[in-house]
Amino acid sequence: MREMRRRDFLTFAGGLGAAWLVPMPVFGAARDLAGMRLGAGGNYGNLLILIELKGGNDGLNTVIPYADPLYASLRPGIGIARDQVVQLDERSGLHPAMGAVLPMWQANELAIVQGVGYPQPNLSHFRSIEIWNTASRSDEYLRDGWLSRAFAQRAVPPGFDADGVIVGSAELGPLGGGARAVTLTNPAQFLREAGLASAHAAQVSNPALAHVLRVENDIVKAADGLRPRQGQYVLRTPMPAGAFGNGVKTALQVVAAADSPAGVPQPGRGVAVLRLTLNGFDTHQNQPGQQANLLRQLAQGMMALRAGLTELNRWKSTMIVTYAEFGRRARENQSHGTDHGTVAPHFIAGGRVRGGLYGDVPRLDRLDGNGNLPFAVDFRDVYATVLQRWWRLDPQRVLGGAFKPLDVLRA
Repeated sequence: MREMRRRDFLTFAGGLGAAWLVPMPVFGAARDLAGMRLGAGGNYGNLLILIELKGGNDGLNTVIPYADPLYASLRPGIGIARDQVVQLDERSGLHPAMGAVLPMWQANELAIVQGVGYPQPNLSHFRSIEIWNTASRSDEYLRDGWLSRAFAQRAVPPGFDADGVIVGSAELGPLGGGARAVTLTNPAQFLREAGLASAHAAQVSNPALAHVLRVENDIVKAADGLRPRQGQYVLRTPMPAGAFGNGVKTALQVVAAADSPAGVPQPGRGVAVLRLTLNGFDTHQNQPGQQANLLRQLAQGMMALRAGLTELNRWKSTMIVTYAEFGRRARENQSHGTDHGTVAPHFIAGGRVRGGLYGDVPRLDRLDGNGNLPFAVDFRDVYATVLQRWWRLDPQRVLGGAFKPLDVLRA
């Protein structure tokens, strides 16, 4: 049998249909990240939940500079009326569909980072999300996701069910290229089909077959860790309806699977990262109703995560971070929508988050020649916050440069 390549492995694993667990690449020309691992460490008892706003969310109608007269002139058709804005301070407010997060804001557990982007931005969906996933420069092409590089620097504890769990998507994103990531596009089907994988290791001489058997064992182990068990704590928190609400429920079930029946976290169990995806933000036309629906789902989902994690005694050890490939242009288009732009605000939430507004208020008087806003905060500063302040890792080794963590966490 010829040597197994990473693409061959993904084809095998994808045959499970509902999920796959991706181990460190061993065969072929792929770089062996396993050789970079330094052993167990890192503060992975702190959970990271990433929420991808897929398609590029319109930031100016999410965190609204309602006091700037240029806002209304740039958006005469899709702008949010001043009396509808959920005011945060004397200049900025939230889209009315995000009113559900106001209790989190008032509790100082929601940080809003404005003007997040990067130099020489690329406005292609495919390329820009690749930049965000790999934490590369716009002129640099990296294969490994930034989280995979983090876990290569410092491995998660060996008792963890996986490095990360991806809910509702088959895309590995920042966990690509090396992390042990379980994708749950259909959690119930995953739990059934993972049982079909052989749990028995075999002594075989063929390295590719031996690799497949090890992968099967990893899938069985991950499935066992995620499978609901007798006596497991049952969440009382009500969940929002819809696909994203179901994703939130699944994410909380993954957290609960690592808890004892009393809802107390067990040391050395669980996952380091959960990633959720909310689709539909590419609003080139008829934006108002579409974005309002999406932002309502986001707000309700974040509040359900907060309630569920509080119930599981995990809210203070969890940080939620949103991200997207880019924002939208400042001026509305002729189709009652917005086109691809540069920067956008993003949310960081958690029981140890120091709430407030960070970054810069959008400077609508300083648009570039294409009508785009300049960036104020490099997205890798947000990643450096996760790596250094949350997980106690060296961000420079992971990100390949010096980036400044944001002061958004309480001690």
